[in-house]
Amino acid sequence: MPRFDAEVRLARRAALAAGDILRRGRQKRKTLTLKGRVDLVTQYDLRSEKVIIDYISKTFPHHALLAEERGENHKESAYRWVIDPLDGTTNFAHDYPAFCVSIGLEVDGDMVLGVVYDPVHDELFHAVRGGGAFVNRRRIHVSEQRTLSQSLLSTGFPYDIAESKVDNLDNFARMYKVAQGIRRGGSAAMDLCYVACGRFDGFWELKLHPWDVAAGMVM
Repeated sequence: MPRFDAEVRLARRAALAAGDILRRGRQKRKTLTLKGRVDLVTQYDLRSEKVIIDYISKTFPHHALLAEERGENHKESAYRWVIDPLDGTTNFAHDYPAFCVSIGLEVDGDMVLGVVYDPVHDELFHAVRGGGAFVNRRRIHVSEQRTLSQSLLSTGFPYDIAESKVDNLDNFARMYKVAQGIRRGGSAAMDLCYVACGRFDGFWELKLHPWDVAAGMVM
């Protein structure tokens, strides 16, 4: 498996720059737009996404892009970047300190690289498929816990929970009775990173989009 050193450096720089926008905007007045009944977007989602796309486009102009707000650029390339400029927008809108920037790279349909930056706690996660996962350049490992009754899990719920019967509430009720505890953080990318570093013992969620999990799944 290639090391993708140039791509990792680029993704780390882009994530830090986007995270700085979110950090500075966190406690400022936000313009909120609804994409659905409860699905929000703020001006900081858009600013963060623009910075990331600018970084990638200048360095790798022929690569394809899939971003949560702008959609896909449909370039013909084996390389496709999958971007969530602000995972945890609802948290961010309420100044709840659980949100992040997520940047993943797909090559020939396989996710090979992930970078997730939590600007509140200044934690920069990155991983290359087959090369281990790191936070702030320190290698991390998943939990060794194998007993569900002693496991701390994480999950989330879909935006259409009020309209759809596929709402994860049945799974949540079953798992809550057998796990040590369950947390609902509101950022799938961060949840996956927390599994990668052993803070959570497991994670599940339904109806996620590619940008929600692209980077985290590599961890």
